[in-house]
Amino acid sequence: MPPTRPTERTHRSIADVVGEARQLHRRALEVGHSGRYKQERSLLRKALALLENAGPSHDVEWIRIRTRILITLAFGEAEYGTVARGIARIAELRPSVEALTDERAKAELGAAIDGNHAGMLIRSGRYEESIPLLDSAIAHNERHIEIGAEDPVRVIDSMIASLANRGQAYLEMGRIEPAFINLNMAITLGLDNNLALRVAYIRHQLGDLYQRSGDIPEALRYYQQAERDYLELAPFMLPRLRIDQSQALISAGLADEVAKHLDDVLPQMQVERVQQDLAEAELMRATAALMEDNLSLGHKMANSARRRFKRRGSDAWAAVAALVGLRIDVARAWRDTSVPASLPSRASQLADDLTSVRLMDEAAIARTLAARLEVRRGNIAEAAALLDALSRPGPLAPIEQRMLLRLTRAELAAAVGNRRKAFAQARAGLNDLSHARDRMGGLELVSATAIHGQELGDLAVQLVLDGGESPAEARRMFGWLEQTRAQMYRYEPVSGIDDPQLVELIAEIRNLGYTLRQAKLDGRPTTKLRSRYAERQRAAMRLGWHAASRWGKPRPVASVSEVLAQLGSRTLISFAVSGDAMLAVVLTQGRVQLVRLGSAAKATENALRLHADLNAMAPDHLPEPLFEAISTSARKHAVALDTQLMHPLAELTGDLVIVPTGALYAVPWGALPSLRSRPVVVAPSATAWVAASSSPVHSGHTALVRGPGLSAAIGEIDKLAAHYETAKLLADDDATSFAVLESFDGASLVHVAAHGEHEAENALFSRLELVDGALFAHELARLQQPPRQVVLAACELALSRIRPGDEALGFAGALLAGGVGTVVAAASRVGDLPAAAAMDDYHRALASGASPAVALADAVAVDPLRRPFVCLGS
Repeated sequence: MPPTRPTERTHRSIADVVGEARQLHRRALEVGHSGRYKQERSLLRKALALLENAGPSHDVEWIRIRTRILITLAFGEAEYGTVARGIARIAELRPSVEALTDERAKAELGAAIDGNHAGMLIRSGRYEESIPLLDSAIAHNERHIEIGAEDPVRVIDSMIASLANRGQAYLEMGRIEPAFINLNMAITLGLDNNLALRVAYIRHQLGDLYQRSGDIPEALRYYQQAERDYLELAPFMLPRLRIDQSQALISAGLADEVAKHLDDVLPQMQVERVQQDLAEAELMRATAALMEDNLSLGHKMANSARRRFKRRGSDAWAAVAALVGLRIDVARAWRDTSVPASLPSRASQLADDLTSVRLMDEAAIARTLAARLEVRRGNIAEAAALLDALSRPGPLAPIEQRMLLRLTRAELAAAVGNRRKAFAQARAGLNDLSHARDRMGGLELVSATAIHGQELGDLAVQLVLDGGESPAEARRMFGWLEQTRAQMYRYEPVSGIDDPQLVELIAEIRNLGYTLRQAKLDGRPTTKLRSRYAERQRAAMRLGWHAASRWGKPRPVASVSEVLAQLGSRTLISFAVSGDAMLAVVLTQGRVQLVRLGSAAKATENALRLHADLNAMAPDHLPEPLFEAISTSARKHAVALDTQLMHPLAELTGDLVIVPTGALYAVPWGALPSLRSRPVVVAPSATAWVAASSSPVHSGHTALVRGPGLSAAIGEIDKLAAHYETAKLLADDDATSFAVLESFDGASLVHVAAHGEHEAENALFSRLELVDGALFAHELARLQQPPRQVVLAACELALSRIRPGDEALGFAGALLAGGVGTVVAAASRVGDLPAAAAMDDYHRALASGASPAVALADAVAVDPLRRPFVCLGS
């Protein structure tokens, strides 16, 4: 038999090897996407060895697959080793590709090399260097299509990737318009060619774009769309998405959500060891810890991130991590009230380092920190010089940078005795914050943004105190308090928000809650149900950040004259804290005064102890000795609060409007001896009280609701119906979440007797328990016309989660913010028997014509410690 010709044997051998190598490359990509990176590298090296043993070859397919394998290896080395090694490996490929005579292969592989090289530069923060490479990659793609690509969709996919990366690079450079153009070109191509995964990537990048431009709800909307796609198409992208979502939440002030967000994914990221993503996640976690004042955790995370970036050769990212570490050290210095001499120079050097890698916003933050440190050390000239060298923040500068600069300028002005300039800087900073808040979506985002202005507001309050207690300073203090507290109540509610996706998700949560409750009663396992319930709550909360935006234009802050005119014969007491000083601004009878009320820590302790005692004494049938011991303690703390807060204001007459602060939100004011039988309304701010008091009163129906599992006493709504001839009664199987929410719409009065719970960690999931499950605070956005008054019996839903800036978030808070004029609810747990008796007394007085505050004062006065109800709103 004649021998086989060498040319045939070589061709057949190369073809077989190329086919096997291609299969190995495909498998390597699959396992890499699932997080098995060691196995990916092993398969790639095996494929490369196959090719090398059969070559070198001038066969186009041999060169094509070898180039693809080496590109994948190079990217892996950049991710898990150093960027320099990855770039060096990819550079080795250029000569062989440039020598190709096959124009299609040359265009294809040239685009792949330039595009991946640019991707490595982008990942390491070298954005400007990446632009020419991406221009070249796109030109190669265009040339490939022009000469007739064998697989045009694959070429378009490559072009989309380069367009999207170019958009990302422009975005990171702060050039929003070209970023937007490139990303929209990319997503249009992706949609036209049914490239679902590419579209998901670009939605993710559009989220980044809107985040950088300050539109956080729109950013979160795009991130959520990308998350939905990733779950189906690319789960390996979820950790990267979590990092970018976290950055958006940091901008919105939701540090607690960032902490939960990242604590869920960091362990898995540590297993997968994608060094860039892991380091960025640690950096975000450090920033969240700083915002939550957990400085030890923040320091640990920032240092770990910096070391990872250094090992990768990502100098720009390492400098950003160093900046977070610096901010943590500055916070420590403020806490210790001493600034090490080395800290300002360290900040200045870091500013130079950040400038060298063209991170101008970050450099400005570092230089501003250096100036602030010099102010604290008394080096006024040095601080002024540092601030004078700073450029005006650009339109895309993050809100935290703007607020830090305003704060430092205000502190410098105060240090040289220029109070007027200090106040001007504080006012300008809070205006900046208002503009940022105006672009937020749901209640969570609006309320959380206040954290960025906390230090500036505290400085303004301290400056007022330093000026004395004259009527003029009292007026000034009132103005600053109204600009810095409870800003979410300034927005006009928009009715009838009914996002179908959010409605469906909340219905699922309600069903899960009902199933969970039944499982507990039956003694069945609940671990999986609890986990699913919590996960769905988080999903609904994330959706609510952008899907249920319900806020109209912001109302102007109420002036002293407006409040005095609205008060008439009433008195408004607005409490505030500065350091450890408890203060009250009092508006009454055309006058404004500022009163110091002793230690804030002492008032807080007594308020919290009183609240704990009232919770403990709530059960109806406590043993008498135990009840006496608890009630004695409760009376002691109530008297202590009364002595500290109300006795200095004893000459005040008329009904009271109280604006609490911090722990004072948990005080049932009728339990204080001097306020027994005195009508009191609690409002989140004077501005909110004026808005609620000025809103038109509509006449509507009365609805009485009884939830499941109540004692005969508290559930006796038939008895209450005697006070209202035409009341709608919803009880037993009729008291569903849908029916009850429907009964709220357009009502003059809704009384709900149902078990409920304040959810401290997730306030908008505070709830009423109804026959088919919970009615959540989240769902109140669906009301077309909020009721004038809502009475919540047998639950503690007057409670709120108090965020910085006295942003009170909870069931009652959601009702008030949504346009309900008056909410009557318990500030602590309350027993069934006293709650039923209090409600009967309250409705009897209300039906006879008494105002809510007067009716409640009389009802509570019968047994103040067992009837801890408060009148909220107007």
